[in-house]
Amino acid sequence: MTGQALPRARWRRLIGMGVFSLVMLVLLLALGVWQVHRWHYKDRIQQEIRAAQLRAPVPLGPKPSPYEKVALRGAWVSGKVAFYGDQIRNSPKGPLQGGQLIVPFRGEDGVVVLVDLGWVQGRAPHAVPLPEGKAVVSGYVQAPQKFGPFAPAPNLARMVFYKLDPAAIGAAFGFHRVAPFTLVAVGPKPVAGGPIPAPSLPLPPNNSEQYALTWFGLALVVVLEYIFYVRKVLLEPA
Repeated sequence: MTGQALPRARWRRLIGMGVFSLVMLVLLLALGVWQVHRWHYKDRIQQEIRAAQLRAPVPLGPKPSPYEKVALRGAWVSGKVAFYGDQIRNSPKGPLQGGQLIVPFRGEDGVVVLVDLGWVQGRAPHAVPLPEGKAVVSGYVQAPQKFGPFAPAPNLARMVFYKLDPAAIGAAFGFHRVAPFTLVAVGPKPVAGGPIPAPSLPLPPNNSEQYALTWFGLALVVVLEYIFYVRKVLLEPA
């Protein structure tokens, strides 16, 4: 085609594909830039969580953040335990079935907060030794988990639940004032046979860097594909 005018039909094909490629390029670059911003945002969140992990717990407020270590003063409510979930953990002896042990804790304001003491082996809750009188529990808050209509119904006779719903668990305990969240206890490894608490604050994953590279890589593919398309059109015989 050198030295010859390009047929109008081919111009239309090149312009049509060029417009489409430009739209895709702008969209992919926008997605890549958005993921870069999310990458830096999540990185700041992770840094704040790591810093909070090293600090002493702050008093539990009315609107606690799930990314800070909080402390609650009050007393344990004896004689009431519940079991949440059906989880399998690996051990040197093989897989072990268990769940999270939920115990009520009454704050100084009279509101009951359900505390997740950690994972225990078994299929139903069992009482664990707890201090009597005034106590302090620390950890992080966890919002109620939403499940679809096919989630198993709780076994109220055994106090086994498959939804982390503080209102439902609190009502099964017989409480009328229950905090709308669960306090997940954070602590060192327990004695043998006791609940295994969360080792640290939850650290959300940050995969935005990989996503950004993916979008930018696809943008480069669009550019290369259009170059190859133009070359193919120009080399077509008249």
